[in-house]
Amino acid sequence: MSIDSKFAPRTLTASEYVRELFGPEENAAILVRNRSTGHTVQTIAKAETIASPNFQSWLANQNAAGSDVFVGMNPIKDGAHSRTKANLGDIRHVYLDLDRMGDESLKAVRNSTEVPPPNFVLDTSPGKHQVVWKVCEFSREEAESLLHDLANKFGGDLAATDSTRVLRLPGFANRKVSPEFIVQASHQSNAVHTPCDFAISEDSREAPPHLGKLASVPEGHKSQSESDWAYAKRALARGDPPEQVIRRITNYRGNEKHPGYARRTVEKAQNEFQREAKPSRASPATMAGDLEPSREK
Repeated sequence: MSIDSKFAPRTLTASEYVRELFGPEENAAILVRNRSTGHTVQTIAKAETIASPNFQSWLANQNAAGSDVFVGMNPIKDGAHSRTKANLGDIRHVYLDLDRMGDESLKAVRNSTEVPPPNFVLDTSPGKHQVVWKVCEFSREEAESLLHDLANKFGGDLAATDSTRVLRLPGFANRKVSPEFIVQASHQSNAVHTPCDFAISEDSREAPPHLGKLASVPEGHKSQSESDWAYAKRALARGDPPEQVIRRITNYRGNEKHPGYARRTVEKAQNEFQREAKPSRASPATMAGDLEPSREK
């Protein structure tokens, strides 16, 4: 995790937000959808092109004509013309769509000891928010596992847990609500987070807990060792190789711990995971759910 000190939060325009999400020569996906007509246009373009006055003027015209405006949260490979998982470049962001009890859920995120402070918080309509973290060193599978864990932990939208997801672009009206609501984005941190920065406990993966319980930091919250152990269990549960998990913890902790600390942590987590593991098979309903198309909101 990069160090983030004395950052002054600020509100971002659409162009500023795009430039914060992507490098100028990276490809990003913009999706424009008119709910009344059902007409949808998706454009893959360089981030600097999307941030340009001409492109922003076109988006403003589309929005004024009744369309919602969204941006893909991860870059697209050069030469690709669609927003598919195979066409994604590096994973740059993980996120939450808090459309139910949004204010309470956002407070829980801010007070949690299991996730770092968000980089961006978007107000998408009264009491509804989208939360975004900048990340690195995530595989697509690892990111989507974390997206599910985040949604379960904080009561987020489980439909917004795919790596190809588009979220709202700030500065444009949310046409889903009446009266119209101009989406606002607050830039709150420049830190870049690794998998070790997210230490969501195993019991968070079953169902969203009561948000009132999440809204305050529990007594005796996780130490570094407990967070690393929880992370190791989560990584092993989704099939990450033990040596890869050891390397990540070692790289993250640096000289903070004894040289054998990471290996002992992973071995302990592996033993606990194997002890708790029970044979299971995915139900047809679960398998079918994985194939459902995502819903833009």
